[in-house]
Amino acid sequence: MLTPDDIRARWATGLPTYGLWAALSDPFAIELAALSDLDYICLDQQHGMIDFAHLGSLLPAAERHGVLPITRVPANEPWVIGRALDAGAMGVVVPMVSTPAQAAAVVASCRYAPHGIRSFGPIRAAIAAGTSDPRRLESVLCIVMVETVEGLANLEEIAATPGVDAIYIGPADLGLSLGVAPTLDPVEPRHAEAIQAIREACEKAGIAAGIQCNDGAHARRQVEAGFRMITIAKDSALLQSAVSRELAAARGDAVATGAAAYS
Repeated sequence: MLTPDDIRARWATGLPTYGLWAALSDPFAIELAALSDLDYICLDQQHGMIDFAHLGSLLPAAERHGVLPITRVPANEPWVIGRALDAGAMGVVVPMVSTPAQAAAVVASCRYAPHGIRSFGPIRAAIAAGTSDPRRLESVLCIVMVETVEGLANLEEIAATPGVDAIYIGPADLGLSLGVAPTLDPVEPRHAEAIQAIREACEKAGIAAGIQCNDGAHARRQVEAGFRMITIAKDSALLQSAVSRELAAARGDAVATGAAAYS
């Protein structure tokens, strides 16, 4: 299985990593996706149909096929982050991080004393990582989401927070915060400029910039733009769009345009 350090090494050398956003709580769906040579799968506990009780079966489904499992937690709370990591998630994506203090709190929640405040109880993490060494267990990926106007104002300080590995953009919430449509592929200049500013701040700070994409073509454009954590699509959106496409083909209709893929 890829490790957090493998992912960091790729980012450090400018290489992209490719992942899938998982909203479905079925382990078989995770296994099917993991067969596609992804680098990571992010289990969405914020907006997906996934909660903590599902992690015990979803995380191993990715691991057994060599894909790094991470999770978007529902909130920036130490116990929420610690619990997901204790279950064996190899990294967390934390939403709505708008200040340097909030970014530092995420890092502290991922690290044990003396580096942070994470409580020691790696009930499954020790099995997944093959060790109970706190220093190795705390090497998980620490990824924060900048998706508000306040976060944009504090962008450089957030990106420079020690221990933050990447900033992941939620284009939909970022758009809403800017007063525009919650789309993943913006055409409104303010929205597009904000996304570009986040990528540039990450590059300046020497960390990875990540982004949610609609599909492979959209993802390819983001790789070429300089993003390094590339979520190619969301499983639920892929399922819906594939069914619509094949149904349209069967009926002889025009091909449907695809499903929503909100981040």
